[in-house]
Amino acid sequence: MLSIGRALLMNPDLLLLDEPTEGLAPLIVDQVAATIQELKREQQTILLVEQDVSLALELADYLYIMNKGAIVFKGKPEDLRENHGVQSQFLGV
Repeated sequence: MLSIGRALLMNPDLLLLDEPTEGLAPLIVDQVAATIQELKREQQTILLVEQDVSLALELADYLYIMNKGAIVFKGKPEDLRENHGVQSQFLGV
């Protein structure tokens, strides 16, 4: 939360968040997710790198899934929900 706050003090055009929930307790993950949702409502552009698929699906407007440096899927969250092949092959869902 402190890192996000410090970044926002610079009034960025793009906020890059690299796995902001990694290693956090579930309660804190919920708070970070709520903060990201609020930033979205305020029209802040965010590039989120996240391994928690459910969180990414909840927060993202558009997704890129990478495997070994290559993009294996790009689309909206609802497109991924309908693509069971990508889910099972790359996400273990």
